[in-house]
Amino acid sequence: MKQFLITAAGVFAGLVIFLVGVPIVLIGMAMQAAAPAPIPANTVLELDLRGPLTDQAPHNPLWGIGRNSTSVMSIISTLRRAEADDKVKGLLVRLPEGGLEPGMADEIRLAFNHFRAAGKPVYTHSQGLYPAGMVTTTYMLGRASDQFWMQPGASLQVTGVATEDLFLKRFFEKYGVVPQYEQRYEYKNAVNGYLYSDYTPAHKQATLSWMGSVYASNLAFAAADRKADPAALRRTLEAGPHLAEDALALRLIDHIGQVREAEQALLDKAGDDARTVDFDDYADNRPARERRGGGDAIAVIEAEGPIMTGKDEGGNPFTGGATIYSDDLADAIVRAAKASSIKAIVLRVNSPGGSDTASEQILDAIRFAKSKGKPVVVSMGTYAASGGYWISSEASAIVAQPTTLTGSIGVFGGKFALGPALARFGVDVRETGVGGEYAGAFGLGQPFTAEQRAAFAGWMDRIYGNFITRVATGRKMPPERVREIAKGRVWTGAQAKTLGLVDEVGGFYQAVDKAKQLAKLEGEVPLRRMTPADGAFEALQKALGVSAASARTLAAAAWVFGDPRAQAIIDQAAEARLRSGGGGTVLAPTPIR
Repeated sequence: MKQFLITAAGVFAGLVIFLVGVPIVLIGMAMQAAAPAPIPANTVLELDLRGPLTDQAPHNPLWGIGRNSTSVMSIISTLRRAEADDKVKGLLVRLPEGGLEPGMADEIRLAFNHFRAAGKPVYTHSQGLYPAGMVTTTYMLGRASDQFWMQPGASLQVTGVATEDLFLKRFFEKYGVVPQYEQRYEYKNAVNGYLYSDYTPAHKQATLSWMGSVYASNLAFAAADRKADPAALRRTLEAGPHLAEDALALRLIDHIGQVREAEQALLDKAGDDARTVDFDDYADNRPARERRGGGDAIAVIEAEGPIMTGKDEGGNPFTGGATIYSDDLADAIVRAAKASSIKAIVLRVNSPGGSDTASEQILDAIRFAKSKGKPVVVSMGTYAASGGYWISSEASAIVAQPTTLTGSIGVFGGKFALGPALARFGVDVRETGVGGEYAGAFGLGQPFTAEQRAAFAGWMDRIYGNFITRVATGRKMPPERVREIAKGRVWTGAQAKTLGLVDEVGGFYQAVDKAKQLAKLEGEVPLRRMTPADGAFEALQKALGVSAASARTLAAAAWVFGDPRAQAIIDQAAEARLRSGGGGTVLAPTPIR
C-alpha cells in the first residue's frame, strides 16, 4: 500500500509539472521571441530552399516549428524590404538537390533579379542537382544569381524532364473493382489511371505540351540571365550528366567550393565585420510600424489548397496542409470590398481545384467587390487550375507566371463499385432505401444502373456548362471558343496568355502594379494583408503584446492544455479569423475539378 501511494504521488507530481510547468515554459519562450535580436550593420541573409516550401505561409500554430516552413510570399516580400535596408548587403541561397515547383521558382527568380537590380549581390550554392522533379527550375535559380557555386565532386544532372503515372485498370479487373467516372472532357485526365492501362492520346498530348512549355521557359530564363544562347545551353545540359568540375569548364556554373567558402566570399564582399543572419529570423524582425496599416491601400488576400465549402473550424494546431474554405475566403473578399480604405484587391491563388459550389461562392464575392468599384486582380502561383480557375475567371485581370499550371476547365466525378471485389472474399454488400432510384446511385456495392448513369452524366454536363459560361463571361469570349480550348486541358501561363485565359505573364508584384493601374492609384500604395488566416493570431498579438509567432505558440498551448483563459481569447478572436489548414479530399458524388 505504501509503495502504491508513493507511486501515485509521483505520477500526480509528474502530471502537475507537465500541465503547469510546460505551459509556463512555452509562454516564456513566446515572450522571449517577442524581442528579436538586432540586425548587424553589415548583414548577409542566408536563405535555405532545401526544406519544405509553400506558396503561402502556413498558419497553424505549431506547423513549421523545428522545420523549414519558408513560403514564396514571405520570401518575395522580405526581399523587397531587404532591398531598402542599408544593413543588408547580400543574399546567400542554399539550393535544393531536386526541382522546385515551376511557379514557385519563377516567382523567386523575379525576386532575385529585383534584389540584384538594387545593387545587392545574390550567391547560390548547390551540393548537386539530380533528376528529381523539375530540376531545371532549380538550375534556373542558380543562373539567376551573381555567382553560382557547386560543391567539389557534386553532380549536375539537368538533362531534361520526365514523369511517370500509375495505371491500375488491369489490377482492378483482376480483383473485380469497377471504377465509374464521368469526365468532361478527354483532357480531364485526373482519373485516367483508374480507367486505362496507358496514356490516352489526349492525356499524352496535354502532358507533353505543358512539360515542354515549362522546360523551354526554364532554359530560356537560365540563358537570358547569363546572356547565353538557349539552344547552346540546352545542348550542353542534355549532353550530361556532368561533375561539378566539368560543369565549371563548360561554364554551366561559376565556382567550385564548399558552402563555407561561398559564404566567406560574400561576407568579404559585404564589408568589415559582416555577419550572416538566417532569412526567417530577418523576416520575423520586421518593425512593428510595418505591421500596421492606415489610409488607402491595396488588400492582399491569399488562398492556397483544395477548395471546399464551409469554414475552417480550427481544431488541432499540429495539423499541416492548407485548404481554401469558401465561407472564409468569400467573407475576406467581401470585407475588403466594404472597407472604404481598400481601393483594389490582389487575390493570390494557388489551388488545383475543388468543389464547384464552393468555387461559385468565392466567385460571387469577387463579383460583389467589382460591383463596389474595387478591381480584383488574381495573381496565380504554381497552380490555378479547375476550381482555381473558376474563382479567377471573372477577375478584373489575371496575372500568371509563365509556368503556372492553369485552365483545366472541366469536371469529373464518379465512384468505385466494390461489391464484385468484396464478394470474392465472402463479403456481400446489400442496399435498401426509399424514394427515387437515384437515392442509391453512389452506393459502393454495385455499378450505376443505366438510368443512374444517365442522370449523373446529365448533372456533370450542367456543371461543365456552368463553368464554360463563367469563363466566357469573365474573359469576354464566345462560349464556342471557350469549349474549344477547355475540355479539361491544362495550360501553362505562357500558353494561357496566347489563348486569352490570362491577361499578363508575371509575378505577384506585377499583379500589384496592375491593381494600381486599374484603381488609378499613383505613388507608393501600402499593401494591407487581409488573408483570412491572420485574424486569431493578430488578435492574440494585440491582446497579449507578443509577436505573431508567440501568439501561435500560445494558441497551441491553449489547445493542448485546455487553458480556459487562453481559449477565451482565441474564441473572441475567432470571429475575425479565416485560417487555412487541414487538407482534405472531395469525394463523389461531389464533382472534383
